[in-house]
Amino acid sequence: MPCFNEEEVLRETAERLGEKMRSLIAGGMIADASRIVFVDDGSKDSTWDIIAGLCGGDDLYGGIGLSRNRGHQYALFAGLMAVRSEADMVVSIDADLQDDPDAIDMMVDAYLGGCDIVYGVRRKREKDSFFKRATAEGYYKLLRRFGCDIVFNHADYRLMSSRALGALSGYKEQSLFLRGLTPLLGYKTAVVEYDRAERFAGESKYPLRKMLALAFDGVTSLSLRPLRMITAAGAAMLVVALALFILMIVSLCAGKTVLNWKILLFSIWAAGGFITLGLGIVGEYIGRAYMEVKRRPRYNIDRTAGGVGSCADIEETG
Repeated sequence: MPCFNEEEVLRETAERLGEKMRSLIAGGMIADASRIVFVDDGSKDSTWDIIAGLCGGDDLYGGIGLSRNRGHQYALFAGLMAVRSEADMVVSIDADLQDDPDAIDMMVDAYLGGCDIVYGVRRKREKDSFFKRATAEGYYKLLRRFGCDIVFNHADYRLMSSRALGALSGYKEQSLFLRGLTPLLGYKTAVVEYDRAERFAGESKYPLRKMLALAFDGVTSLSLRPLRMITAAGAAMLVVALALFILMIVSLCAGKTVLNWKILLFSIWAAGGFITLGLGIVGEYIGRAYMEVKRRPRYNIDRTAGGVGSCADIEETG
């Protein structure tokens, strides 16, 4: 469970998920050694103090603290890699209590039925505002249009087997987009639908700006379609330029004004804007390739609580 400045909700989250875990253990669905692991993504409030307190009072809880804020995807990945050698299956869930913990029962059933990956998918978005619903649905449609193989209305609430996590560990890119990488693993999957609740407390850590940034990360890390679109648009502009040239020749032969100055001005501005946009997109891909070549660690573990992972498991090697 990645956490960033979640002091307002974390105790309630720990209590509810603790009850769920104990009921699963009592029902024989999961092992007695199963546990909840919090990943503190460089929080500035008392999130880590709460995690440390939970770990000190109950063996059910464990904690990992990153050295600085790296973002939701990196914190989630750090947690998955830290526990993958200790677990048969791992469920990732956010700390805001919006994802229904009761869906974990169905996820475990699907795992026991032979699935390596089980996606938690929102059943509906009736509680969202029109703007939130439109932007969220547009977000998934945009990613699919750009060639990203993602599960509609799925975020990062999922179950993964140790085999799937082992395969995921082989993906070394710096720009992590886990909801796009997971379908690439190719193992048997299932979908569990659930109703998403209102946030219990605190503020969302994924406003529109971050959602757009995540979508852009997904497109540029998984697809070359934007570059191909630039090529197609450039070819289309050449066709338009050729048509305008022919029109100019015809107008000259007919003794008419070559072209209205407004059309020429618009053409210049349109071409300049397209070239600038194209350079920006190409530059983004080059910049990402530059960061990949550096092979810097994606995160650093600062501290742990509750005896989570071995040193080999939690050291990030790039």
